[in-house]
Amino acid sequence: MKKTKNSYKKSGVDIKTADKFAKYIGKYSKQVFKKKVNKFNKNNIGNFASVFDLSKLKIKNPLLVASTDGVGTKIEIANYFNKFDTIGIDLVAMCVNDLIVQGAKPLFFLDYIAVGKINLKKMKKIIKGIVHGCKISDCALVGGETAEMPGVYSKNKFDLAGFTVGVVSKNKIINQDKVKKNDIILAIPSSGLHSNGFSLVRTIIKKERLNKQIKKELLLPTKIYTKEILKLVKNNLINSAANITGGGITENIVRSVPNNLTANIDLSKIKIPFIFKWLKNKNLTDIEMLKTFNCGVGFCLITNKKNIIKIKSYFNKKFKPYEIGYISKSKKKLSLVNSLKW
Repeated sequence: MKKTKNSYKKSGVDIKTADKFAKYIGKYSKQVFKKKVNKFNKNNIGNFASVFDLSKLKIKNPLLVASTDGVGTKIEIANYFNKFDTIGIDLVAMCVNDLIVQGAKPLFFLDYIAVGKINLKKMKKIIKGIVHGCKISDCALVGGETAEMPGVYSKNKFDLAGFTVGVVSKNKIINQDKVKKNDIILAIPSSGLHSNGFSLVRTIIKKERLNKQIKKELLLPTKIYTKEILKLVKNNLINSAANITGGGITENIVRSVPNNLTANIDLSKIKIPFIFKWLKNKNLTDIEMLKTFNCGVGFCLITNKKNIIKIKSYFNKKFKPYEIGYISKSKKKLSLVNSLKW
């Protein structure tokens, strides 16, 4: 009896399909790479490592800032609705929004995609989202990795991770040290749920019949704040900032305040979008909402009150910052007053 020969393809890994996808990425990523191409990095996609030329950056005393993140179980929502064109935007957003908290300009981005089996149509949509996110944040997609891992991920399952590096001048870096008593706290609206709290969301929607509006809201991509925040940094309008991700506003704002000062937040001033009100009605407490979701606040700024008008001028109507609190002197880092208005 003739024995069937073993092969990598029979074990579930198709190298030819992976190569096709890599070539597609190389071609498509040029949309956010042309301006930064030079003799060192013109063939980044497909190389063993990526190169970025810093010599043309006119920044005195530059500091490199790095961030890595994923999109969590929002991936399962994309699978649930079979919609993959925006999850890549989320991936870029989760990384670059952390960079700009320090005032850093994103320079380049790398992605990691792990799948059970490569589906070219699906993967191309994911990459298009990543490229679009890089365009919004003016960031070069210089490389990445696609791993086909049958047995680790079932056929339709996948995971995403991103890594980005930015740069900021020493005299422009944002940290807690600049925060002062009587500074105000501004909330910048989120675009929706962003990429946090989806394990709870998935538990809720299993028991619900969802209309078109809810489906759309659940997959709205994370707002990328890069352009607006970097303009504020350039004009010295920010003392500190916070990206409101996992843990919500209460756990993230305290990361941007020094130990001798207190962030005083008036919860009643927070403007709560529809999707959070819908979730709240699924038997969730205010405490659960605050620690799980952004509740409509995607990013926070701490600044001198005299800067409010200038700061608002850099944002369109949908994402116009508004005051939700102030900084005082106290031993505790956070003080909450009033309740969220549902």
